[in-house]
Amino acid sequence: MSEPSVPGGRGAVLDLPCGETKRVRELDLGKREFDCPCGDSHAVVMDVHPPDRFLPEFLVDILQETIETTSDDMPEFGTAHLMGIVLEEFPEAVVSEDVSEDGELGAGIVWVTDFDSRRLHEIIVELVVELMEHAVSHADDDDVVSEFESKMLQFDVGEFVDQYRAQRDLDPEPYM
Repeated sequence: MSEPSVPGGRGAVLDLPCGETKRVRELDLGKREFDCPCGDSHAVVMDVHPPDRFLPEFLVDILQETIETTSDDMPEFGTAHLMGIVLEEFPEAVVSEDVSEDGELGAGIVWVTDFDSRRLHEIIVELVVELMEHAVSHADDDDVVSEFESKMLQFDVGEFVDQYRAQRDLDPEPYM
């Protein structure tokens, strides 16, 4: 967990999965990852980052139309939901902080992962594919299920992530 805001405007401090700490105010809206004293890079995600940071817009649209959310604060499927899926799957590798009271940051929630931004991108795509596979498995049409499973066997997550990041120019530096 993290410690609460510190007097003097220094803000919250995250206890990272690697054992190091990071002041939330050292992060900014455009940062996708940072190099840590532990020697690794850690991905940074904020609730204001659009989900199309990770997934094509057409797929985000489908997920938003299909998935009902139960939160009044986040009525539409988005980045917070994607990070919730990651957190559920990798609880020891993700830390988060509610920074909604910190007007200088410009975000409501920040997540830092034990993975770099590229690996996080792969994980999100893998988890969304699993979610889609589960949904399709409930279809009454065996041909649709077989076709989807066949296409997923041909789908290369790493190649998709490489192409998507190249198309969107997603290096670890600011994307906004």
